[in-house]
Amino acid sequence: MNELERKCVSAGLKMTDQRRAILKVLDESGDHPSVETVYVRVKEIDPSVSIATVYRTLNLLDQLHLVQKHGFNSNFARFETKLEHHHHLIDVETGTVIEFQDDKLEELKREIAARLGYDIVEDMLELYGRKKQLS
Repeated sequence: MNELERKCVSAGLKMTDQRRAILKVLDESGDHPSVETVYVRVKEIDPSVSIATVYRTLNLLDQLHLVQKHGFNSNFARFETKLEHHHHLIDVETGTVIEFQDDKLEELKREIAARLGYDIVEDMLELYGRKKQLS
């Protein structure tokens, strides 16, 4: 049983074979897959899974805060299971998502918030860029 499945069981979710297949795909995803990408990958494990089941399961996992749903300025949602604090750099040409964490950035955010009279309670940073061309 993977970590995500354990969290689902702890949250009281019934574990069906289809749900297990979806969780397996999410757990093994090194990217931030869309519903359609999860569906294609799950179909290789269990051809009986419908796209409606994938939609329902991903939305339920998002509501339970077991996955995080991102828009990344696109017309479809993408999902990730990494819930620790981090940020994203999205390649506007390819859609590739790069996760990063930087201690200096964290300190700068706290300093800015303090200067404005605030404590940060939550934040999310998405940077959109284009890979530099080598000259």
